[in-house]
Amino acid sequence: MNSRQRRGVILLLLSVLCAFGAFAGVLSVISDVNSKVGPEVDAYRLKSNVTPYTTLSARQFEKVSMPKRWLSDNAVTDIGEIEGKIAVTQLQKGSLMQSDMMVKSPELRPGEQEIAIMIDAATGVAGKITAGATVNVYATFAGERDGEPAQSKVIVSNARVLDVGRLTALEPDNDNRANQATEAVPITFALNTLDTQRIAYAESFAEHVRLALIAAGSDGTIRPGDRTYTLDKDK
Repeated sequence: MNSRQRRGVILLLLSVLCAFGAFAGVLSVISDVNSKVGPEVDAYRLKSNVTPYTTLSARQFEKVSMPKRWLSDNAVTDIGEIEGKIAVTQLQKGSLMQSDMMVKSPELRPGEQEIAIMIDAATGVAGKITAGATVNVYATFAGERDGEPAQSKVIVSNARVLDVGRLTALEPDNDNRANQATEAVPITFALNTLDTQRIAYAESFAEHVRLALIAAGSDGTIRPGDRTYTLDKDK
């Protein structure tokens, strides 16, 4: 073997060694990327905006694959977790669904009934009352006879809210009162029979019905002597 042939063999061996080195480098990079990214899992992304208190379903989401380490601990990875839940806040298109964005839809307990009434959006809801909340229901009545004072009554205490509907524009009454509500929200309660009758009576005959939100863990029960208020009590 002459010197030219020896140089060719050496160059060929060097080329093979460089190729092995490059291949090993690529494998190392791939291994490093895999160790940093980790395995992929399914996540669910919203196809469109979802308003608060809307019942969620699988058709509102699209499945995407993402590295598990990039997802938060409360990310939804099973579409079955969504079914039957309701959104607790405004959900934006493209957001990845998380468990704290939804709650289980409240259900009736034995002996309870559902009743829904329209509540003035400005004075009765103010955007803070949601499904699962507990409220006291107040109603104001005009005096039954001329000269009798108007009354404010606690119609129901510790009423459990099942659902809060969408804001609805109201058509004005013929009397065109200045303080007439222009927008209302349907509120659905879970109540026993007597409280259901009280709510129905208040909606039919009260001048105004308002809700007072009770802090979580608090007891909103009103003492019998405090359930009715007239202005002369403060004199």
